[in-house]
Amino acid sequence: MKLLEWSIYSLLVFTTITCKSPGGGINFFTIEQDIEFGEKVKEEIENNPQEYPILDENEYADVYTYIRNMTKEILNSPEINYKNEFAYEVKIINRDDILNAFCTPGGYIYVYTGLIKYLNNGDELAGVMGHEIAHADLRHSTDALTRQYGYQILLDVLLGRNTSMLKQIALTISSLSYSKKNEAQADEYSVRYLKHTSYNCAGAAGFFEKIINENGGDCSRIEQFFSTHPCPDNRVANIHQHATNMNCRKSPTDIHTFLSIKSRLN
Repeated sequence: MKLLEWSIYSLLVFTTITCKSPGGGINFFTIEQDIEFGEKVKEEIENNPQEYPILDENEYADVYTYIRNMTKEILNSPEINYKNEFAYEVKIINRDDILNAFCTPGGYIYVYTGLIKYLNNGDELAGVMGHEIAHADLRHSTDALTRQYGYQILLDVLLGRNTSMLKQIALTISSLSYSKKNEAQADEYSVRYLKHTSYNCAGAAGFFEKIINENGGDCSRIEQFFSTHPCPDNRVANIHQHATNMNCRKSPTDIHTFLSIKSRLN
């Protein structure tokens, strides 16, 4: 290895050893690289309308306004670390067959129409949005990439020696599998974020309760969602416990407006 490359490698290894993410894990990436990866994912999505048909913003302006105002309210939480650095731009993917949402590093948020249509109220949607924002803000995505690809491959990408892998990594992020620890932490921070909003801070629990109950509690029957979101038995209970411990709103707050927005997608 050349002296310059060894110096860069040593610096990156030192950074890896000493740099902890807000979620408590060790993160290989800088904030700037989180943003760069997020931009790559956004570019891939916008260049692939067959897989990611973005809902028309002019025709569904009211739906976009609703979900973006919700996002702004969540982002007012003092618990969020990178609200000024990350984009937190929201787009809706017009696919009713997918009950999911994801947030890239750097804060590009994508919500499927299938998820919106499935939910019962705005509190549940806010809970899911808070959960996905937490994955970006706690830097879980780049933590997971480090575990999946290993330091050397990521180092090659950062040194410009494997640009094709960067494209693959960008595509991976939209369906990235998180650890149970990361999922539990995102659940907790969804409650923390929503504590500072008008929404039921345990909103995420309502979504999980519905999807689990409809499938008899068997996560193996709902692989579409839980393949990337682990389904421990105590997940719903933990969300409610966090809400109790934080002494925050737990009653439903947003039903009628949400149902009006939901009906626009039918």
